[in-house]
Amino acid sequence: MKIQITADLLDGLVLALLDRKDYYGYSLTQDMQQAISISESTMYPVLRRLKKNEFLTTYDKPYQGRNRRYYQITDAGREHLSRVRKMWVDYKGSLDEIFFGKKEEEISG
Repeated sequence: MKIQITADLLDGLVLALLDRKDYYGYSLTQDMQQAISISESTMYPVLRRLKKNEFLTTYDKPYQGRNRRYYQITDAGREHLSRVRKMWVDYKGSLDEIFFGKKEEEISG
């Protein structure tokens, strides 16, 4: 069984990776696949949406005679990532309460 990922959570995951370093699309997809099942055909519309919302920018860098398009988080993207992280903590806490009958602090402490 796979748990469905919402668009907000997917945006947050992409921005979290980009907060660590700049990525080109294929490499970003590969790192995302370490955590969730996602295809390149799903990833590129997410990247376009994040760029349209000014949460990331792009730049090209030559690689073996071709240009690779790199994605870089913006300050607005970092602010959005902070909001998504807070939503995630609140959401996870609510689910932990249901699954375990406890809040996160009680589970890990």
